[in-house]
Amino acid sequence: MTGKLLLSALLLGFAPAALAQMTSEVQFQSGNYGTMVSGAVTGDEYFDYVLGAKAGQEMFADLQVSHTNGNGVVYFNILPPGSDGVAIYNGSIDGNTARINLPEDGDYTIRVYLMGNDRDTGKTVGYNLDLSIQ
Repeated sequence: MTGKLLLSALLLGFAPAALAQMTSEVQFQSGNYGTMVSGAVTGDEYFDYVLGAKAGQEMFADLQVSHTNGNGVVYFNILPPGSDGVAIYNGSIDGNTARINLPEDGDYTIRVYLMGNDRDTGKTVGYNLDLSIQ
């Protein structure tokens, strides 16, 4: 038993650390209803952009690749306030341009992530994300 316990402890000690989630709060400059944010994600990473909005407002989001060392396969999801990961917009299904009416007041999350070979091989994809709320 002691040998198995020691082996388990050693294996757990060498397990890779979970990738850190990156988050940024999006704020529009006074008088503006939109902004452009830029970033990059690598492999299993994802980047969350959080912005507050009211029910009935329309959110526009458009994601474009700026640079990559892979295939440039990057997507975004829109998560409603209080979501545990369930999206109201899924870019890998619906495309990289969204225009949706928001169902409730609160903080929405736009999650940028990789899929496929770029994710699986740890490639990096740079992007520009155009966001607005009206």
